[in-house]
Amino acid sequence: MEATIALRLPRDAASVPLVRRVLDGTLRSLDVEPQIRDDIELMLTEACTNVIKHAAASDEYLVNAILHDDLCVIRVVDTGGGFDPHAMRRVGSGSEHGRGLQIMRALADDVRFANRRENGAVVCLEKRLRP
Repeated sequence: MEATIALRLPRDAASVPLVRRVLDGTLRSLDVEPQIRDDIELMLTEACTNVIKHAAASDEYLVNAILHDDLCVIRVVDTGGGFDPHAMRRVGSGSEHGRGLQIMRALADDVRFANRRENGAVVCLEKRLRP
């Protein structure tokens, strides 16, 4: 089965629970086990929260989730100033900065970051839906 969810959301904290509920409902309908759904929910929350906190030049952001076979691919796209994900790896473990990126890296099977040249960032998260 394949499902695609595409949402254009305001850069507002109220958008995060909405996108979580939409994706979780889809994952439930596909009988994805609770632990995997929880991991996906936390990864998605961190990616969206980073946009809300840091993409100051952006009024909205996009969330695109594709569920295909046993894989969930989520892309969170903003139009802010972008960031250097490699610099976040160098931040100390006691720092508040970069903690969301560490959580995403720990929970996802694959995480990729791309900057769109002075025009935002893309966070791509992949998670297998079956153990």
